[in-house]
Amino acid sequence: MVTIKDVADRSGVAISTVSKVLNGYPNVSEKTRQAVNDAIQELHYVPNAIAAALSSKTRIRIALVINSVEQSQSIDELDMRYLSGALEEAKKQGLTVRTYFYSMLDDLTADEIIGEFQSLGIGAVVFFGFNKDDNVLKEVVYRKCFKTVVVDSPIAEDGISSVWIDQKQAQFEVAEATLPQVSGDRVLYIAGKKNAYVTEGRIQGIKEFATKHKLNLKVEYADFSERKAREITFREGNDTDMIACASDLMAIGAMFALKEMDVYHPICGFDGIGLMSYAAQKMHTVKQDFSGIAAEAVREAVRLLQGEEGRNIILPHELATPVYEDVLRREEEWGKNTL
Repeated sequence: MVTIKDVADRSGVAISTVSKVLNGYPNVSEKTRQAVNDAIQELHYVPNAIAAALSSKTRIRIALVINSVEQSQSIDELDMRYLSGALEEAKKQGLTVRTYFYSMLDDLTADEIIGEFQSLGIGAVVFFGFNKDDNVLKEVVYRKCFKTVVVDSPIAEDGISSVWIDQKQAQFEVAEATLPQVSGDRVLYIAGKKNAYVTEGRIQGIKEFATKHKLNLKVEYADFSERKAREITFREGNDTDMIACASDLMAIGAMFALKEMDVYHPICGFDGIGLMSYAAQKMHTVKQDFSGIAAEAVREAVRLLQGEEGRNIILPHELATPVYEDVLRREEEWGKNTL
């Protein structure tokens, strides 16, 4: 078993210095801090507190870091489902959880974030909504001071695992399900954020769909914003025959824009949020089990803490066409469960 002395010997510093780095003390030079972190990574060192907790089944700490979307309060549903799934699984695993939102870390450097986590005895971190240009957080991940799980990102290597669905296949399938309603060959795809890893896969899926059926595809980016999707639809809605959206919120924005324009086109969404059940127009969507994804991410964090290698986990998805009756059914089931 690798000890703190092994880390000290490899990095050429005293054991007390290694301890300072592990606990986020500020009076350590960047060169020394990097040498210690490199040694930790090379030796796959697990701090004693974490190793002892794993072996004794006592509580260890993980951090949940959530990228809350600001464009619409409606998207809070996704964050709450992530949180509920992660917290429930953490309770089963006997873990203590600290929750952060990206906005809480915006003004911090990688060293400061690492120091914050280490001072709390964090053993693993789960990032939700990790994007390509989250450079400071990417540095935190790649310095590998903690075991890391990223949700909706393809990063998978030693000490790092990813958990998500097959974005490309899911986007292709929901577009295919919508095609029988389409009378022309023009498809408008309203994508999410250019810097999101999920966007890349979903655009590949819609391009494959358009190529297969020889359709004319136009891609516009709306940053997962209902308002921006609405604006794009007002601008492009008369020149298309189908609108595919990379989120349900954008699909709802597009639907209401078409309604104001007194135009009908088939629309499909992505995510399976509850608001889709209230939409005036039936729309196919990709239903993701966000609670289940978060629970899997927590289980994977524990697996990494036990010394297993990082991996890419692809979870199942399904297609759905939400209707208002689904709301009534869920309410009835909730009532039965509370009796």
